[in-house]
Formats: sequence, C-alpha cells, structure tokens
Amino acid sequence: MIRSPYLLISFLLVTEIAVLYVSSHRSFKKYFSFLPAVFWIYFLPMLCSILGWIDSKSPVYQMISNWFLPASLILLLLSADIKSILRLGRPALIMMLAGSLGIMLGMPLVFWLVKPWVGSAMWSGFGALSGSWIGGSANMIAVKQAIGTSEAVFTPMVIVDTIVPYVWLGFLLIASGFQWQFDRINRSNRTILDDLSVRAAGFVQQGQVQRSWNRIAVICFLAIVGALLARFIGMSLPIIKNVLSAYAWTIIVASSIGIGLSFTPARQLEKNGASKIGYFFLYFVLTTIGAKAGMVNASAVLILIGAGFLVVLFHAGVIVLAARIIRAPMFLAAVASQANIGGVASAPIVAEMYQPGLACVGLLLAILGNIMGMYLGIITAQLCRMAAG
Repeated sequence: MIRSPYLLISFLLVTEIAVLYVSSHRSFKKYFSFLPAVFWIYFLPMLCSILGWIDSKSPVYQMISNWFLPASLILLLLSADIKSILRLGRPALIMMLAGSLGIMLGMPLVFWLVKPWVGSAMWSGFGALSGSWIGGSANMIAVKQAIGTSEAVFTPMVIVDTIVPYVWLGFLLIASGFQWQFDRINRSNRTILDDLSVRAAGFVQQGQVQRSWNRIAVICFLAIVGALLARFIGMSLPIIKNVLSAYAWTIIVASSIGIGLSFTPARQLEKNGASKIGYFFLYFVLTTIGAKAGMVNASAVLILIGAGFLVVLFHAGVIVLAARIIRAPMFLAAVASQANIGGVASAPIVAEMYQPGLACVGLLLAILGNIMGMYLGIITAQLCRMAAG
C-alpha cells in the first residue's frame, strides 16, 4: 500500500495526466463519449483505494483540497464574460434562472420523497448534485467540500451525475425536431430568436491558447495568492453552525475573487490557458475525493438515478411553465435546460442543433450557470437539510 504523501501525490498526478492524455487522443476519444474523462479521474483512484493499493485516510488529501480547490475556482471564473451574458437579454436570462429554480426546488422535494429509502444523511449528496446541475462539475465539488458531504454519500451521486445528464442530452437532441410544433402550441414569440442573433453577433470566443512559461507562472502565482487571501478571509468570517463553516466561507470568497478579477485586465490570462490550469487543479482535487471513497450500494444507486430523473422532470416542468408565461421559443427552453444540467461542454451542442449559428448562446448561459452554481448549490443544500428533518 502506498502511504508516503509524496508517492500519493505523484500517483494521483500520474493518474490524472494519463486519463487526460488518453481521452484527448484521437484514437480513444470515442471511448469517452458516455463515461467522460472526469468520471475516470474520480473512479480509478477510488478503485485503487478499495483494492488497498493506496491509503484512503491520508491527511494529504485534505491539504490538496484546502489549497487547490479555491485556486481552481478563481481560475475557472476568471474568464467569465458577464457583460456578454447580460447582453443576451431578458428572455434568455429568465429561462436560465427558471431552469436553476427548477433544480433548487426539485432537489429538496425529490429528496423528501425518496428519503425513506436512501436515508436522511443523503441530503448533502442531493445538495452537492444541485451544484453540478446548476453550474457544472466544478460547483458540485465546491458545494460538496463546502457542506462537508461524506465520500460514502458523494460517490453514488457521481454516478447519477454521469448517467442522467447524458440521457437528458439525448432527449433534448431528439426533441429538436419538434420545436416548430412546440412553438405553435406555446404561441412562442420567435422574433426573440432574431433578437438573439443580433445580440450574439458581437460575441468573440477566445482564440487558440498561447502558452508561455512566464504566463503560466503568473497564472499559478495569481491562483496561489488568491487562494491564500480566500483562506485568510474565510477563517476570519463568523461560522454559522450547520450552515457555513470556515472552509465554506473560503470557497465562497474564492469564487467571489474569481468573479471580481473577471472585470479586470487579469481576465486576459484566459488567452494563456487560465481555465485549463484551473480544470487541472480541479481534477487533481477530484482524484483525492475518489481516493477517499468506498464501495457503493448498487440498490441505493438505482433509487438515486430514478430520483435524478424525477428532479430533471420537475426542472423541465418549471422550464416549460416559464416558456409559456413569457412565450419563449423551445430553443431557449432546451438550451437553458442543458446549460443548467449539462454545462459548458454540451449546452453549445444543443444550441447549435436547434438554431445553427447560435451555439454561443448555449455557452454564455452555461457560463452564467458556472457563476451561480456554487452560491445557489449551497442554498439548495440547506433546503435539502431542512427536508431531512
């Protein structure tokens, strides 16, 4: 068994780098279409831990999480183009917020329904999952760490977060063929699409990443200083028992620092790969979470997958209701839904499928989800805690 902190860090880094390399290779990309790289980055250390090859209780895991998670959140939010998001207009923002509201209300409601079968302790798992389904995997990890979700609770939620969004993505892609019928029945105002085309015309996505060791050093230095500042402020803020710990404050402050820096020239560091480094840090934290995980109860996972689909159906109901009220076209309903549940990787795909040329709308709404996910995820987690009684 590997117990040395240095060997454990080396093992986790090698595992992460190997998965990222293989998943990006042209010959192997198709094998990661259903179970993405992020799943394997979590699963392989978990498997090694279960087999007894690595120490599952090493204190080095918490140390990595304490420093690398705040740093990753700062870098991931550094490039948030809030001005471009706001330029999308009220209908797009209303639909996105409606989708988030559907998750925030659906999670505690469904948890309350399945609580007799999954146990009251699972509230934190539903809370962590809400972070992902509002704003992506980074927020799932952030909420998980902020509310102290145990590995036994978190592991089955990773499986739910892998299966349910992919099934939902498939459904939305198939449903694109029925958007004209939906818009006719809904009496949708399709001039919204023309307005979106005009509003999105000025959006310019970041070009090719220009890497240099000097810039990478600046990015890492900024992330470290930001993490230190977030930790110092987080430790100084008052602890609210069972709601906000010092570490939760650290996560909130780190996210706020990242958003604040997006309004400064530091945002230009995205051209040098700030978000790529941020994801590398985040996946490194994910390997430590996997290393601490244990065996999963198969029957509980099946119930939780069913619960996940119920949450998505509730979320879809809120989306459809909002579309009916503001007469939004199905394009916005589908894109807002996928921006919440799928995130930046798949929302542009749905947007392009429904309306060619408007992929950037899906990307911008998903970025908005990234910004909101951690904050709203923590609120949702507290609602799930209340549902736990």
